[in-house]
Parts: sequence; structure tokens; C-alpha cells
Amino acid sequence: MIRLTDFPATILILSFLVLWFSGGLGASLRKKRRLPDEAAGADPGLILGASLTLLGLIIGFTFSMAITRFEQRTNYEEAEANAIGTEYVRIDVLPAPDAQRLRVLLAKYTEQRILFYEIRREQELNRVNADTAQLQAELWSTVLKSASLQPTPLTALAVSGMNDVLNSQGYTQAAWWNRIPPSAWFLMLIIALCCNLLIGYCIRRTGAEFVVFLVMTLIVSISFFLIADIDSPRRGIIHVRPLNLVSLSQSLHPQ
Repeated sequence: MIRLTDFPATILILSFLVLWFSGGLGASLRKKRRLPDEAAGADPGLILGASLTLLGLIIGFTFSMAITRFEQRTNYEEAEANAIGTEYVRIDVLPAPDAQRLRVLLAKYTEQRILFYEIRREQELNRVNADTAQLQAELWSTVLKSASLQPTPLTALAVSGMNDVLNSQGYTQAAWWNRIPPSAWFLMLIIALCCNLLIGYCIRRTGAEFVVFLVMTLIVSISFFLIADIDSPRRGIIHVRPLNLVSLSQSLHPQ
């Protein structure tokens, strides 16, 4: 399912425009009340300081959530490569024909897992997922058939390793589905809107204070962009690169 947060550049532009509009709304409210600059900036200034502190905490907390999920996806990529590499060694205990077939299937399976990390389009992802599911079925049926014909502790080790390979793919998929909840985005946006509304209400929109308002709006928008970019697995600038899987694939191809 495609979400707005899957497009960090759009988040940057929209958040800047919305926050700028909220600041302008605050300035218009101050003009309608026709209060002196000192009166307009007295009590609201205290509320503004507290609101900015809360906004900073919420942004920091959400950024920490995005970083944690990014690190989780990175760790599962490494774990998946280790599981495939371990099983590639374990299948030597199986009969030679089955072991050779499993080596070829594992090499193809590794290529599909690399594509899972690298593709960006939804249609290509569906094709890769279908090919991955087919290869998983072939891998499991082959190793299970071979182990059934020769049930020994060594063949059971190969079956266990194949189970780890299949499980690692499921863990990876779950990590890619684990995103920042929309409620956290909504809370952060509401607090940012309130802060900009208060800023627009307090400042005079002249000289240095206008520059402060512009920089504040830009900083918050960039923060939203960075959080969305890290939290989005496939779009944006920062991605999990399948370095371990690529290195493994280069060593798994049959001679």
C-alpha cells in the first residue's frame, strides 16, 4: 500500500507550504486583534517556548523510531545473507544430485532477494515476490524429499538450515512493513502547525524576526523530510543496500 510518507520530497514541499500558511494565519489573527507588538508577544511567547520544546521532543522521538526501523532492516539483510550462506554449505550432506540442484536454486534465490532490496516500482516488486515464493517452494520440496529418502541427523541439519532461510525472508518482510504509525505523523504535524501559528502570532514579520520564521519553517520541513526518507524503504535517498547479499551472490554462482 502506497502512503504519502513514501514520497519524502512531497512531504518536504507540502509541509513547508502548510507550515507557512499556518504562520500567516497566526499573523492575520494578531492583526485582527490590533494589539501592540509587546502585548501580542507577551503571554503567547511563553506558550510558544513550551510548544517548541514539545515539538523538538516529538521530532526527536519520531526520528529515533525511523532510525530503529532502518537499523532493523539492515540487520535482517545481514541475517538473511548469513542464513543463505550457511545453508549453501550444509547441503553438502545431501546426495550429490539434490545438492547440485539446491546450489543452483539458492543462487537464483539470492538474486531475487537482491532485487527485493533494489527495485522501487510496485509492479516489479509483485513479480519478484511471486518468483521468490516459487523458489521457496522448490527449495523446500527438494530438501525435504532428499531428507526423507535419507533421514539422518546430518540431513536434518540441512532441513533446519533451509527453514532458517525461509524464516529470514519473513522477518525481512515484516521489518519492511514496520513503519512509523500514521498517528505519530498526525501528532507531529498538529504540534508543528500550532507552533507556527504561535510564531506568526508573536512576530512582527519584519526584519530579523521574519528570517527566524522562515528558517524555523524550513528546519521543521527538512526534519519531516528526513524522517520520511529514513522510514521509507524504497523511495527517497537513504536505502538499505544489500551489500551482504551481493557479496554472497558473487560466490554462489556455479563454476
